[in-house]
Amino acid sequence: KLPLTVEEIMNFGESNKELFIKSSTYSVIPITVTEMGLTISWIFSSDPKSISFSVVYQESEDTPLDQCKVLIPMTRCNSHKETIRGQVKVRNAGIYTLIFDNTFSRFISKRVFYHLAVERPVIYDGSDFP
Repeated sequence: KLPLTVEEIMNFGESNKELFIKSSTYSVIPITVTEMGLTISWIFSSDPKSISFSVVYQESEDTPLDQCKVLIPMTRCNSHKETIRGQVKVRNAGIYTLIFDNTFSRFISKRVFYHLAVERPVIYDGSDFP
């Protein structure tokens, strides 16, 4: 578990981070978001084989798991063959959790190389109009 804030992701820089996910386990990256309208985006690849990926929304840490909202259902990704990209719009403040799931693999541990970004919406106020 690696709790992150929007500010920490904005300071991520261009470098990729790495997760090591043992066989039959999963890893989560919870991102705590306090402002709405942001876009959280990710890019990842895995080695040596595929990994399953999901995104779940939780109002607060106290929200029971059965009341969490699945934004992206668990999907097996061929991220060892191609880079996976995606994004989610922040409609509510809370915790957006990225889940990298290797529970289907009984013997093979995986490495996931990922990069996260957060974008604020561009609000046009007309100030550059002559």
